[in-house]
Amino acid sequence: MIRIAAVGDIHMGPESKGRLRPSFETLPDSADVLLLAGDLTRHGTPEEARVVAREVEGLAVPVVAVLGNHDHHADCPDEVADVLRDAGVRVLEGQATVVSNGHARIGVAGTKGFGGGFVGRCAGEFGEPIMKEFVRYSRRRAETLRDSLLELREQDCDVRIALTHFSPVPDTLAGEAPEIYPFLGSYLLAEAIDTAGADLAVHGHAHLGTEHGMTSGGVKVRNVAQPVIGRAFHVYHLAGPERTTAVASGRRTG
Repeated sequence: MIRIAAVGDIHMGPESKGRLRPSFETLPDSADVLLLAGDLTRHGTPEEARVVAREVEGLAVPVVAVLGNHDHHADCPDEVADVLRDAGVRVLEGQATVVSNGHARIGVAGTKGFGGGFVGRCAGEFGEPIMKEFVRYSRRRAETLRDSLLELREQDCDVRIALTHFSPVPDTLAGEAPEIYPFLGSYLLAEAIDTAGADLAVHGHAHLGTEHGMTSGGVKVRNVAQPVIGRAFHVYHLAGPERTTAVASGRRTG
């Protein structure tokens, strides 16, 4: 059994110091890896990133992260990522990494992703240059996710996980106002996941959304934004490449 802990949207600032560390220190008892699904800071400053770094530095399980839109707000996402990397976090943007729990290889492909909406109600690459760039940026993020997942096929992974901040499906946005769905995710991410294949997709961003969803190709999607899961992290048990079962802190959730 492969155990994946995940959380997003922890939005840490100076007054958050030590808030999550006690829970994270229990991870070796319940998980093989911790995935952070973006919006780790409030305003994307290096100072806030250092708070996050102290929460996860030296944990007994590997930590893999993507950044979110909040982590870009101060226009220094590279600095934020560097602070996290200095603490041992594997920060992904259009890349893949493989971690091991001693008996299985866990592949993670990550990107922030972007918006644009979903089939039938999505932005098109037409009109003003700024609109075209909006859609092209979203498409590029999805293409890097697809390529990273394909790369993991060649690395003998037991499971492959897609880690994003923006959602690949509308299912996990249920509870949010439909008018803002285009700013919460993109069907292009789901297309990338279904094209390359994955055993689980994890994202954050939608604070009022729903935990469970699925791509049209049958890949289970989980919204792990902390306001949705209501705890320090959820743990998902992956029984193998063809079957996934989700559990939360020892309690089965489906």
